[in-house]
Amino acid sequence: MPTKLGVIFAFLLACCQTVLAAGTAETTALHRGQLYRVTHEGKTSYLYGTVHVGRDGVYPLDAIASRALLDSKALVIELDIREDQAFQVALTRHGRYADGDTLQAHLSAETMQKTAQALARAGIPLKTAQQFKPWLVANLLVGAELDKHGYQRSQAVEYALLAAAQKQDKTVRELESADYQLGLFDTLDEPQQEQYLLETLADLADGDSLKKSRALLEAWSAADTAGIHAAWQSATTGNTISAGFMNRVLLGKRNPEMATNIERIMQQDQVAFVGVGLLHLVGDDGLPQLLKRRGYEVEQLY
Repeated sequence: MPTKLGVIFAFLLACCQTVLAAGTAETTALHRGQLYRVTHEGKTSYLYGTVHVGRDGVYPLDAIASRALLDSKALVIELDIREDQAFQVALTRHGRYADGDTLQAHLSAETMQKTAQALARAGIPLKTAQQFKPWLVANLLVGAELDKHGYQRSQAVEYALLAAAQKQDKTVRELESADYQLGLFDTLDEPQQEQYLLETLADLADGDSLKKSRALLEAWSAADTAGIHAAWQSATTGNTISAGFMNRVLLGKRNPEMATNIERIMQQDQVAFVGVGLLHLVGDDGLPQLLKRRGYEVEQLY
């Protein structure tokens, strides 16, 4: 869950031009993202790279991905994003300071001034955000920037997957939990959180955040393998807090754990459709390569 680590978990871009007919997928011939078929001992999983925001009125699955979902017995996603209560509990636990504590007490005066200015530009009252930890403020600002340009969390690919699964009466399984995902950000110490916020403010100020997100958008919407890999390299290269955390958390921790959970799910379901953030599928330590090394047959469909 490109660019900034906060975008990884919640704000990867989606853009497409397809329509869902009632109960079935009616799409253009274009591919989007990446799709893999994983087989082992008669069991099958499809790995599909999702993006976590979208535009109103579009449906993100192409014909091949829609057919794979239709043929599956279960839908597996990182997190069931319909469960808002669990998310809010996790957000309070990991993203907010205790009563009486505020953001101002944890940032330098210079960083606080820059943050207040950025919040004002985004239309977020300081009073609303002052109990939030720096990593959460950073992610809120990224989300506000994307929302301003028409990309909304409420239009995430996961919502389309969940709606299709409900129509097709499929079991829905989670790979992770809100508490787990948000707790990862809370492992950053205070200096790291401040630096993460400063990196985000700089990227927003010079337009780099939106530029990188749009590059990923274009690569995902065209199933452009080279472009997707370039976005992955941009997210994982350099000595920033974001890149370091991306490598330690996305590659070093989450991907191996996801692979183990996918193995467990394949033992339960004859055919499963697994939708995870696109960047989990990329690189030598991406899910396809991890599963290959564990003895699974992995075929990239596009």
